[in-house]
Amino acid sequence: MTPRLRLQVMGPLRVWRNDVELDSGPRQQQCLLALLLVRSGRPVSMSDLIDLIWGADPPACAANIIQKYVGALRRLFEPDLLPRSSGSYLTRHSTGYRFTAGPETLDLVAFRQLVSAAKVSAAEGRPDKALDLYIDALHLCHGSAGDALAESTLATATFAGVDGEFIAAAVAAADVAVQLRRPAEVLAALRLATEMDRLNEPVHASLVTTLAAAGYQDKALMAYRAIRDRLSEELGIDPGRELREAQHQVLTQAVMPPTAERDQAGTPVRAGQSRPVPMVRPAQLPPDQPLFVGRKAELDILSELVVEMRSGGRTSPMVVAMDGMGGVGKSTVVMHFAHMVADEFTDGQLYLDLQGHQGEEGSVLAGDALRSLLYALGVRAADIPDTFDALVGTYRSLTAGMRILVVLDNVRDSSQVRPLLPNSAASLVLITSRQALVGLAASDSARLLRAYLPDLPEARELLRARLAAMRSRTLPAGEDAETLDEILELCGRLPLALAILAARLSARPQLSLGSVAAELRDGARRLAAFEGGRGVSDPRTAFSWSYRQLTPAAARLFRLLSVAFAAGITVEACVSLSGLDLPQARALLEELTEAALVTDDDHGRFTSHVLVKAYAEELFLNAESPAARWAATSRLLQHYLHSSSNAELMLEPHRTPIVQPPPLPGVVPEQPASYEEALGWFARHREVLKEAVKVAAEVDYDIVPWHLAVTTQQYLEWYGFFRDWEDVMRYALRAARERGDVIGEAHVLRCLAGARWFSGANEEALDLLRAALDIFARQGMLPEQAMAYVNLHTVHSTLGRHDLALADSEKAVALNRVAGNKRATIRSLECNGQSLTRLGQHEKATRVLQRALDLNAQIEYRHEDASIRVAVAHNLRIMGKVDDAVEQLRLAAKTAGEMGQGPNRFEAFRGLSELLLTAGDANGAQEAYGRAHEVLGSFQDGGPDHMWAHLRRLAQRLARFEPRPSLTDVTPERYGPDRRFAV
Repeated sequence: MTPRLRLQVMGPLRVWRNDVELDSGPRQQQCLLALLLVRSGRPVSMSDLIDLIWGADPPACAANIIQKYVGALRRLFEPDLLPRSSGSYLTRHSTGYRFTAGPETLDLVAFRQLVSAAKVSAAEGRPDKALDLYIDALHLCHGSAGDALAESTLATATFAGVDGEFIAAAVAAADVAVQLRRPAEVLAALRLATEMDRLNEPVHASLVTTLAAAGYQDKALMAYRAIRDRLSEELGIDPGRELREAQHQVLTQAVMPPTAERDQAGTPVRAGQSRPVPMVRPAQLPPDQPLFVGRKAELDILSELVVEMRSGGRTSPMVVAMDGMGGVGKSTVVMHFAHMVADEFTDGQLYLDLQGHQGEEGSVLAGDALRSLLYALGVRAADIPDTFDALVGTYRSLTAGMRILVVLDNVRDSSQVRPLLPNSAASLVLITSRQALVGLAASDSARLLRAYLPDLPEARELLRARLAAMRSRTLPAGEDAETLDEILELCGRLPLALAILAARLSARPQLSLGSVAAELRDGARRLAAFEGGRGVSDPRTAFSWSYRQLTPAAARLFRLLSVAFAAGITVEACVSLSGLDLPQARALLEELTEAALVTDDDHGRFTSHVLVKAYAEELFLNAESPAARWAATSRLLQHYLHSSSNAELMLEPHRTPIVQPPPLPGVVPEQPASYEEALGWFARHREVLKEAVKVAAEVDYDIVPWHLAVTTQQYLEWYGFFRDWEDVMRYALRAARERGDVIGEAHVLRCLAGARWFSGANEEALDLLRAALDIFARQGMLPEQAMAYVNLHTVHSTLGRHDLALADSEKAVALNRVAGNKRATIRSLECNGQSLTRLGQHEKATRVLQRALDLNAQIEYRHEDASIRVAVAHNLRIMGKVDDAVEQLRLAAKTAGEMGQGPNRFEAFRGLSELLLTAGDANGAQEAYGRAHEVLGSFQDGGPDHMWAHLRRLAQRLARFEPRPSLTDVTPERYGPDRRFAV
């Protein structure tokens, strides 16, 4: 038998089952339940629930948390529910959930039904019945919905919408009660409404009027003074028209008569209020874009919101605000959708361009906008009120109950548009703005939607459609199609730029796509390709509107950001770039983000659209001196050099760092505080560092390119970015040779050899190492010679030249002992032990490798732990000590994972799979193979071919399951070469 359930959401959240009140769980679970109750009967997607509960910073496991809460709530509602059953109330719907309940179960459903019935009774001329229904509905509310459970702006706005329904019902009930001379019956509800919204002037005005009608003139005046003082203290404003009229009625004892007139929407007309004026059906929408293509995602969302609006239950218009950068096509999308749904709004369409992109001085004032709207609605010029409050009141009176579509283009901010919202739940308001109107979402439950750049196929379709319509060009095919795609990317796929480019190509049929692409590749002249001529808004003009509204400090930072690299810049790097402190830089980046000139991503990096960055570069070149431009780039490069050096030192604390010259004034390097933070820093800055080395190598800024390059090698090797590793070293090598820096050349040659070895170019790696070794020897650099010999050992081992590899390792051991470098000695001993194993000297290998482990433990140097244990395991395996070898490989895999050493982790798992397969443990071998496969797949470009070749041979053995008869039957290739290149 289904238990009898009752829930309260209009006030503190409460749940009863069979008249026994239940604990509805932890705070977040209560918030989830309240949100589902508020949208009772309507599905709520998982993504919407995540946004409502956590806002912009949800945990990675947010969906799992919601699923856990849903399960707990189902069991709470129906304890006898079968496992995996949704039960009678909380059901799965598509990608989300829906709570279904009738008026006997949920107070909000009952409230809405009673209010709807009250409105019908009032419209039918039965005010007594209407008031009784209103009072029954108002008794269901016990305070603010959600009871302060919300922790996100969207959830707050959602719960505020329910409060708004109660407040509107209380005001409507008060009008009827005063008319019927029954004011005392709604006073309790009005007082609760004023407590829930302390600054809502209409509800306070209703309380003042109702108190006076009930004979409490003194309390009415006290209520007026209280709200007047609160408005002054908290908002710095005087009472508006409605409050002043309410006070006047109290002072003159002019209460509403029992037979008050009503306007067209059935709303009582108060004493002294103007009658509605005759209206016309406006049709102000500008023409639709005839070549509109794509934008399916945005149009689908807009359509869903209109469907939601049709479902009823709203007490205010549906407001949708689309934001995005200049030229992205916001107005085009909104106008196209407005034409799609215009016929549904039988009272007409209003349109205003509020010129918000021109800033506070150039944008349309709200009062002027209201006058324009009233003209459009048929109000004669002589009847337009003089004061702003009167304008708002007249506009709301005229739009009450209407089905009207309002399009407000280029809105500056929420305050500009809020007075222009029609007073009707049957109306739709579509807004475009360069910034997200968060305030409008919080105060008026506006739905925020961002217009993103079209993807490549959609941009291609846009340009092709325009070229086809022009009929002066043939559509590109073959190689021209590839050039077309390049042009699209050079335009940043910005719709405004593509529209102008299509018109230009049509006007000049002889202009080839290759010429256009060549012009766009020149970043300094890129924007010149989109000049639309007089009267046409081009990208440069669109961006300039946003730029002119910036504060001087933000404008300077915007210009400096043209120096930032393509992968983006963090606020910390902005500090060094600009010479500002961290709070100042963060505030200015926020200003630039609001102006839609930069965007931020999940990693805290700020980027600009390719054409916006070209505009910033134009300003940078024109406004800053050559010395200032050089200094800005140098500061940024020094930031990355010193920050990368700090991060590398955290990864390799025993390494002797390359001594860097002191940074320029204003450069504030980052300092990761832990090993994990250092890895995270490199992960966020990998692409930036690669570009920084390239820039430093091309122009003689105030850093040594190879100094920066070598700080990146360890991270690039460990995480398998072998192509980036090689590119970075080739940039640095060219610069070192051009500048005659032979020591830098030697360092880079040795590092480049590692990248080439990982790519399987063993002979080339040997040539590079020999060239580096020759320079190190001539310069008398013992530690560097030892490291080169370690690297030679690695390559010779790969080639099966184990006698040469052994000799290399012995030279490295000797050199490191002379130099007193314990860290490098560990690696040399490990290499020596590997070669001894491969040459069959297992007892000696055991002693050497144990010495390496002991020394490693002595100086607590975990970096070599994994690779030494892999070497120990191989030696143990050949000696027949399988269990010991398995244990060493498991320890190696664990340590390599903790240290972020991808190649060592791959080799540990691969060796473990081979060993377990040989021992007959097919399941264990398969599991280890899967882990090795996962590690290799995480490397850049999927990992080197020769590493995949080893893995494919292992996969074939696993498929056949052929354990070898003898554990000692192992060739050097069978357990793999060393997967660590000394850095």
